[in-house]
Amino acid sequence: MPVLGVGIDLVEVNEAHRLLERWGDRLVQRVLTDAEREYVMRFAHPAKHLAVRLAAKEAVFKALQSLPGARAIGWREIEVERLEDGQPVIRLHGHAARLAGQGRGVRITVSLSHTKQTAGAMAVVESG
Repeated sequence: MPVLGVGIDLVEVNEAHRLLERWGDRLVQRVLTDAEREYVMRFAHPAKHLAVRLAAKEAVFKALQSLPGARAIGWREIEVERLEDGQPVIRLHGHAARLAGQGRGVRITVSLSHTKQTAGAMAVVESG
């Protein structure tokens, strides 16, 4: 499968915490899907889970930039899901899904990691 793009991003957990304190549910509703919001907010300390999702969304956004029209992709069009074994997978919605599905058969692989201080993600977009 030819690689179309690679993206990487880091988010400081403390910054995600500050964003949550300042904007609360308004921020979460703007950047997360309903399922992501439910997952993140079920934790006593949701900041690291928010941070890693923000990093993943940005990494995927960067990796998709080789597709024409990808600059218009929104936060909620990139969703981070977890398989039963904990493996993260990306589901695209709306404009992002249309771009990736337009005869390209795009496959997205993502790797996530976080510590108490930093969350990181790397995404690879391949053409099928």
